Amino acid sequence: MSLVVIWYALIVLCWVLFFVLEGFDFGVGLLSPLLGRDEHERAAAVRTIGPFWDGNEVWLVAAIGVTFAAFPSWYAALLSGLYLPMVAILLLLAGRGVALEFRGKHDSPRWRRRCDLVLAACSAGVVLLWGAVLTVFVRGLALDAGGEVTGGGLARTLTPVLTPAAALGALLALTAAVLLGATFLALRTTGPVRRRAGLLARRVALTAAVAALVVAAGAALAGAAATVLVASAAAVPLAGVAVLTRRAGTRWEAGSFALVAVAVAGAVVATLTANGDVVLPSTLSGAWSLTMSEAAATGPALRLISAAAIVVLPGVLVYQAWSYRVFRQRVASERVAS
Repeated sequence: MSLVVIWYALIVLCWVLFFVLEGFDFGVGLLSPLLGRDEHERAAAVRTIGPFWDGNEVWLVAAIGVTFAAFPSWYAALLSGLYLPMVAILLLLAGRGVALEFRGKHDSPRWRRRCDLVLAACSAGVVLLWGAVLTVFVRGLALDAGGEVTGGGLARTLTPVLTPAAALGALLALTAAVLLGATFLALRTTGPVRRRAGLLARRVALTAAVAALVVAAGAALAGAAATVLVASAAAVPLAGVAVLTRRAGTRWEAGSFALVAVAVAGAVVATLTANGDVVLPSTLSGAWSLTMSEAAATGPALRLISAAAIVVLPGVLVYQAWSYRVFRQRVASERVAS
């Protein structure tokens, strides 16, 4: 197996870890004002991600950094073609971080409520934008023969995320984040937030499973075999979540979260490998699409960053696994009488 393929697989892994781990962060952020009926319950929901959210964002830095180092042409095309959406994502991530960090800096219910609303709005915005951006990985950009994005002005960077396919991707990403956040809260809290999170996860999973089956049936009638396969495969874990969330207990809640995580990971892998060797299709001409080998850095550069990755990557994985083990206890959302 060549270094080019290994590094592309590593990029896929970084994106999977980002969308799964930050996915439940985003889900908790947008659900905390909905599932928490008072300040105590909302604070309990936010505390479940307190030790993890900034560490989870490491995988976004890793994914973009590795893309820049190992596939510079791919990085240049994506960032130039999606400049404004990416800037918007970074601003929303900054707003989300400020809301999380400053929520407890002022002892005022109004202040914390405003921080919760900013957290929810920024989390939802990031999820919707990432869902739209992911469709570009499959559908591509207007690349010319030199691998550069054609066109100019604001329209060039906004058009790819303003299509019907991008809207569908945004909706699917929002559904995934809600399911990740709800199953994580059911697993990591006690009391009323746990019960409401489990109920919400069951309803959303059941609705999404039915929708996936409807899509599969429609695709079967239209003769779209690939869509039938993908939609049917998505319906299975969603139905499993709907069944498991009917039961109380850590084992069933962990199983529900794991099913959603596997479904999200599978969707990310499918998105990034949908075009085979082509990492970024050209919407102008198939001959101008950017392939893995064309986008890759030189052999010496790949060998150099491989040596660094062997040292850094295991340490990051071990540290994150350790932090999740240390902070594995549930957070109480019910009020304890003194």
